[in-house]
Amino acid sequence: MYPPGRTNRPCLWSNLTAVVSGFSSIILLAMIIAQGCAGSRPMKPSADIIFTNASIWTASDDTARQEALVVSGEEIIAIGTTEEIMAYAGPQTRIVNLEGRFVVPGFIDSHTHFISGGQQLASVDLRDADSRDEFTRRIQQYAAAIPERRWITGGDWDHERWGGELPHRDWIDEVTTNNPVFVSRLDGHMALANSLALELARIDANSRDPEGGTIVRDENSNRPTGILKDEAMSPVYAVMPRSSEAELDEALQRGVEHALSLGVTQVYDMGSWSHLATFQRAAQAGSLKIRVYSFVPISSWSALNTHIAENGRGDDWHRWGGLKGFVDGSLGSSTAWFYEPYDDEPETSGLMVTDTSDLRSWIEAGDAADLQIGVHAIGDRANDWLLDVFAATAAKNSPRDRRFRIEHAQHLTREAIPRFSRLGVIPAMQPYHCIDDGRWAEKRIGPERIKTTYAFRSLLDEGTILSFGSDWTVAPLSPLEGIYAAVTRRTLDDQNPGGWIPEEKISMEEALRCYTTNNAYIGFHEHRTGSLEPGKLADFVVLSEDLFAINPVDIPNVEVLMTVVGGRIQFQGE
Repeated sequence: MYPPGRTNRPCLWSNLTAVVSGFSSIILLAMIIAQGCAGSRPMKPSADIIFTNASIWTASDDTARQEALVVSGEEIIAIGTTEEIMAYAGPQTRIVNLEGRFVVPGFIDSHTHFISGGQQLASVDLRDADSRDEFTRRIQQYAAAIPERRWITGGDWDHERWGGELPHRDWIDEVTTNNPVFVSRLDGHMALANSLALELARIDANSRDPEGGTIVRDENSNRPTGILKDEAMSPVYAVMPRSSEAELDEALQRGVEHALSLGVTQVYDMGSWSHLATFQRAAQAGSLKIRVYSFVPISSWSALNTHIAENGRGDDWHRWGGLKGFVDGSLGSSTAWFYEPYDDEPETSGLMVTDTSDLRSWIEAGDAADLQIGVHAIGDRANDWLLDVFAATAAKNSPRDRRFRIEHAQHLTREAIPRFSRLGVIPAMQPYHCIDDGRWAEKRIGPERIKTTYAFRSLLDEGTILSFGSDWTVAPLSPLEGIYAAVTRRTLDDQNPGGWIPEEKISMEEALRCYTTNNAYIGFHEHRTGSLEPGKLADFVVLSEDLFAINPVDIPNVEVLMTVVGGRIQFQGE
């Protein structure tokens, strides 16, 4: 193997001396010799930084491990053995010895609510609150540390941690008399408001359930408990103060530092127009340290089409062109749309949170405008409805490379599984949800419907391109935790050491590809990221352990030692 500019052709002396004579020919000969022999030496190296002494899993078609790579600017220009790569070293080249550590392409998260995640890092954290008392204590402690009238948001609570009873505004009213509270369940499909927040939103006993939403009420009266599901949350959001640009910028930076510490080099943000503008400000200022692909609400497809006509689709740091919609709610909130009623709430089979006529028309129009469509569907009926709409849209509009996405795709009918591959639809799934929901999903939908829940193995066996993400802040942002979940399927309560629905486990390499090559592909970025090859961007992660060499149950103990984005070391652990 020879680096660019190097050749193995021999010096020309032996061939030329027999035929050259005369003084002028000798001068000519000297010039030819100098030119010919120069070709046997490397050209002047252009390396900015060389990473050596590593075990590099490139995710390319070449399955052999590599030892070193060369970065010039933001790109990889060569990868190979240490001996080969050191030919690029020049007097200004920085050499980084990785001491035999395991290197993978930068992790790409295909589904985040990134700015909200950055805001949550500075909000009240209820994710692991495991009792009513602890729930109340944390909100009381947070309220005592902030000014009066400031909203308390965030939360990410999970009522299954204390037995399944939904929280009530009576739990928190006494400790939040001066602060409106609206704290979400971790799935984002229901939230608890205190009495002050309900008053501001004008929600009381006379309020009607909106289409696509539910106001939970006390059993013996019509009094709202404070729990609002899906579209019933909208009146509260409408009266909450909007974050300033400075607050959004701060949330972005918090989120970026958190992401880099976990090896995340690129995220797909299922956000809003204000979030897109926040990423744009950072990119224009040169302060965006991870790559972002922005999605905006599908109802605004025309505005996105205009934005692209006026501004293009962005660059390698920040791109846009995606639309995000919703069919239904979530399993944890009993609002995912199923064919059959919930086992533990037989009065409901879930909700369609968007008018299906509107959603169908937005999908068709957005696709016709050459925009990428990603739609949330969790229940089996929601997924079947969306697959039908995607098939009809592709048939109606002109043929093209669409890469339709179903966000979550959690609960599928047997018949739906092969349709993803046949239709070219990509399930953008979140494996951590599997080991979280697996603690209690069977009581919701019974032993039969859970058999096709988080059907990673079945989808891959059908030839489907499977994508993984976190849904942060619904679940932790860490890709390593997602890989652990996909490979082991060990639920968070340690009740399934062999894996929950173990036949749906996948291999380590498959899980890694779902966070690298597959995720680059689903965002139309496979020519730039997803694998470590010459000509691609130098985005990679250095880990403390070789993931292929350890017991998968030990993945949570693996540390991110270094995160490199665009050839720059953006995070370095101890």
